[in-house]
Amino acid sequence: QVQLVESGGGLVQTGGSLRLSCTASGGSVYIYGMGWFRQAPGKEREFVAAISRSGDAIYYADSVKGRFTISSDNAKNTVYLQMNRLKSEDTANYYCALRVAELSTSTLLKYEHYYNYWGQGTQVTVSS
Repeated sequence: QVQLVESGGGLVQTGGSLRLSCTASGGSVYIYGMGWFRQAPGKEREFVAAISRSGDAIYYADSVKGRFTISSDNAKNTVYLQMNRLKSEDTANYYCALRVAELSTSTLLKYEHYYNYWGQGTQVTVSS
């Protein structure tokens, strides 16, 4: 059984930085791509960033472009999200997701429907 474990969330002031990590475990797993999504109180879960296994395809939500960076370490089955210049509107529960099968196009990694496994979430709170 594949499990995703996130870490790195916490409380930070506006303008600060945090680095989230997510590791997939549970035996041999083929990773097509991994992504980060977030859900703020009272809002629907939204796409943040995604990366293909090769790292050739990387996608960001417009709201985080230029501030967040997604990266991965395939040897460790781990994906990272470096979050800089954090804003109060970045406050949310951040979820890691894993796609284990091929897709017709990597752009589908922007949509939560296409992910097979999810982490439990890690809270990020940005205070002013």
